[in-house]
Amino acid sequence: MSTTFTVDFFCSLDGYGSAKGWPGYWGKEGPEVIEDRVRTFAQDQVLVFGATTFREFRQFVTMFDEPYYDSINTLPKLVFSSTLEEPLGWQNSTVLDEDAVTAIERLKRTTDVPMRSHGSISLNRALLAAGLVDRLEVIMFPAVTGSAGEAALLHGGAELDLELVESTVLDGRTQKLVYIPHLHTEVPAGVGPKPRNAD
Repeated sequence: MSTTFTVDFFCSLDGYGSAKGWPGYWGKEGPEVIEDRVRTFAQDQVLVFGATTFREFRQFVTMFDEPYYDSINTLPKLVFSSTLEEPLGWQNSTVLDEDAVTAIERLKRTTDVPMRSHGSISLNRALLAAGLVDRLEVIMFPAVTGSAGEAALLHGGAELDLELVESTVLDGRTQKLVYIPHLHTEVPAGVGPKPRNAD
């Protein structure tokens, strides 16, 4: 028995997951982006959160009316936290007060239900560094947030080689890129620019 773990990340072109003063989706959502979210969360899966993202989404689903929020509410959810206590105020949610890397490694071996984590920067950065992420799904919006940007998943994290397995343009402007990540270990011999032959 085993399963997969997917990290699901929204970002601007410069790699930030959110930005001060910018709205959700950077104000660039379209019907194909929303349809992609509906399909994504209609799948049988367990949603995995860090405490900060859990608190944010627990509030988002009551404040906003997105067509995939009912699915998020219904799906089972795990949140890693040493401060949150049950009841968590969000249906089908369970708190785990343990090391996330150790727990996800165990859960991947002992369950056959896929797991997905959206946002949760520090959690997913640690899981990427531990080699526990099977798919990295990036939806990159056409915006550069510059000094307003924050929550950059891939800045300052592990070095990764990425195998591109899917590339889609949504609404004619937003890129969905799906990768299989591999921890970068060494540069193979013979790659990169070739030196000129000395005369």
